Amino acid sequence: MEGKLIKHLNEIDEAAHNRVGLIVEQMARQQGIDEVLKAHEQMTWVRLMNNCKNVAEEIMLSELIYN
Repeated sequence: MEGKLIKHLNEIDEAAHNRVGLIVEQMARQQGIDEVLKAHEQMTWVRLMNNCKNVAEEIMLSELIYN
């Protein structure tokens, strides 16, 4: 009623997006997913990046939301 819920939800949303971005970046680096792969094998790059994003979202959900 005091406007605190929206502020809290916005903070959680921002933290979740930041965490997913960080995890995706780390996973891509570890798996060697780079701009060279993107330039030469676009569909493979898209598939691998989508996989990283899906895993990162599951990690974030277990860390920030479900916990």
